[in-house]
Amino acid sequence: MLVEVCANSVESARAAQDAGADRVEFCSELAVGGITPSRGLLEEVRQAVSIPVHVLIRPRSGDFTYSHAEFRAMLSDIRHCVGMGFEGIVSGCLQPDGRVDVARTRELLGATGNARFTFHRAFDRSTDPHAALEALEELGVQTILSSGQALSAPEGLPLLESLQQRARRIRMMPGGGIHPGNIRLFAGKGFEAVHLSGIRKGPARETYPGPPMNAPGLLRETKPLVSDPEVVKAVVDSLKAIADGG
Repeated sequence: MLVEVCANSVESARAAQDAGADRVEFCSELAVGGITPSRGLLEEVRQAVSIPVHVLIRPRSGDFTYSHAEFRAMLSDIRHCVGMGFEGIVSGCLQPDGRVDVARTRELLGATGNARFTFHRAFDRSTDPHAALEALEELGVQTILSSGQALSAPEGLPLLESLQQRARRIRMMPGGGIHPGNIRLFAGKGFEAVHLSGIRKGPARETYPGPPMNAPGLLRETKPLVSDPEVVKAVVDSLKAIADGG
């Protein structure tokens, strides 16, 4: 069984390779489920490791239903990654009602070309996992990354097993909460690979205190953050009034 490590830094990708991992899924910002890494980071990781690297294509945190601009950016990012020689793409889209967005996922697959395509954990937000499996099989997706629609893959193992048994060509890849203490649960179940981050907190690089930069109150599972034009206009108008002596 292959071991895929979700790495959100070049350091993590190197650590995964040195520890014997078979593959890396490369992303940024694990704390929000991962987003597309920058071009600079992609160039660095391409040079840093020799094992296969699959790149997460997700333009933002939150839900998996994207605007036209976001989707165009996803296609552009995929083409860029394929052009750089990355071995796989990890992505996917849902419709507002939680079904797989077949049309858009087909476009993502088309942009991926001969690289491997994994439908990511948007699958865990789909309203009908069996229907989602069928749709993705018809599209020709090779792998589905999933926790079995549970908080962790061990908790979702019954559904993962059921889906793997039902699948004709596609492979289910368990991911979420996998560690040395529970990896045996997945052995001998027909899974081709498992996915884990294996993270630990590293030492602080800054030696001086500062104000917090994270904003937990802004994190939303289903509501993307959008700049409010009324708020922006109010600030602009206020500054204009001040400049005019108001």
